[in-house]
Amino acid sequence: MAKVGIVMGSDSDMPIMSKAAEVLEELGIDFEMTIISAHREPEEFFSYAKSAEEKGFKVIIAGAGKAAHLPGMCAAIFPMPVIGIPMKTSDLGGVDSLYSIVQMPTGIPVATVAINGAANAGILAAKILATSDAELLERLKAYSEKLKNQVVAKAEKLDAVGYKEYLKQM
Repeated sequence: MAKVGIVMGSDSDMPIMSKAAEVLEELGIDFEMTIISAHREPEEFFSYAKSAEEKGFKVIIAGAGKAAHLPGMCAAIFPMPVIGIPMKTSDLGGVDSLYSIVQMPTGIPVATVAINGAANAGILAAKILATSDAELLERLKAYSEKLKNQVVAKAEKLDAVGYKEYLKQM
């Protein structure tokens, strides 16, 4: 079965990155999650990125803040899709990370989601894998239907109780 690699530069990214893992788990996709600093342990990083294909990874989700080199360096080494998650930073709010990830040179693309957008990274990884997995595609369709039904239920509740009561219940 296809696997997804989830990599982050620091354990402080774990609360955000775990959202990608939760989506993958819900969709029944195998993944491996690890912490590697491209700057502080470059040899370990290169080993990770070079061995990812052998491990069966079809997509890597990489989260990084500040200079945010981790997603781009993964994309430079790993021959399959890389999804970058710019992490919110205390210095510049994650815009620095976003700019770093989206401004990759020609030939080294990184799909990029919103700042702290790990859940969407998990969904995008699943969509990439679903192009060659009919069962996963059906699970994705069911997941989308579940999201739709959640919105419909919220709208019905708002209609039933009014906005003031709805706000109290949030």
